Amino acid sequence: MQSLKEILDKVSRNEISVEEAEKMLRLSAVDELGCLAKLDGNRELRKGVPEVILAEGKAPADVAEICKVMLSHNGRVIVSRCSKEHLDAIRAIPTDGLKVEIKDRARMAILKKKDHVMVANGGRVGILTAGTSDIPVAEEAKIIAEEMGCKVTAAYDVGVAGIHRLLEPIKQVITDAVDVVVVVAGREGALASVVAGLVDVPVIAVPTSNSYGFGEKGVGTLMAMLQSCSLGLAVVNIDGGIAAGAVATLIANRAAKFRK
Repeated sequence: MQSLKEILDKVSRNEISVEEAEKMLRLSAVDELGCLAKLDGNRELRKGVPEVILAEGKAPADVAEICKVMLSHNGRVIVSRCSKEHLDAIRAIPTDGLKVEIKDRARMAILKKKDHVMVANGGRVGILTAGTSDIPVAEEAKIIAEEMGCKVTAAYDVGVAGIHRLLEPIKQVITDAVDVVVVVAGREGALASVVAGLVDVPVIAVPTSNSYGFGEKGVGTLMAMLQSCSLGLAVVNIDGGIAAGAVATLIANRAAKFRK
């Protein structure tokens, strides 16, 4: 597998075209960390969304080691589902030339080299939650969208139990001409259906595990969202904030590309 420098050298010598170089970069995507992990450092180039390290289920020391290896190839690393122990291990990584952002509410960490530059792609994403308890999942989606260069319009605690609260946020997402709306809700998940019936852009529904009793832990919410009669609505898994953010980003940045 050729290195980035080798590929760029070939472009500078006119041995390969820019298009061929891009293809080679997309193919040089997998790195290995012993038997610990196979890293997909070029995923952002290939897919438009970065590899996100899932901390849940991994030893804190392993997560820190994966972060260090990824940083040797990339300007930024995103870690999700972090426990306090994971965050402590990440904070212990030497910070020379490194900026570490801890997003406590979302249980995420973002590590960036100080020369990392965020590029605004022009994509526009709206994010709404039904309740305050849904915010951590919404923040996952928001962080992914922002890290991928999207402008985010967010409004929280605007569920159907007080549907008057939804009017101003809906006006705002329409005014901001968002390309896609992420709706995060628990319980019966009705907010997603309502929003999908009011806007003319794709809606991504995220059921959360904030429910109890019959259909507890988001099962009833997921079923209700899947049964929605509002067209233009798609559903991700329970508590799938990262997944929703990734899909929203792809839609928004694709729309922005052709808007320019």
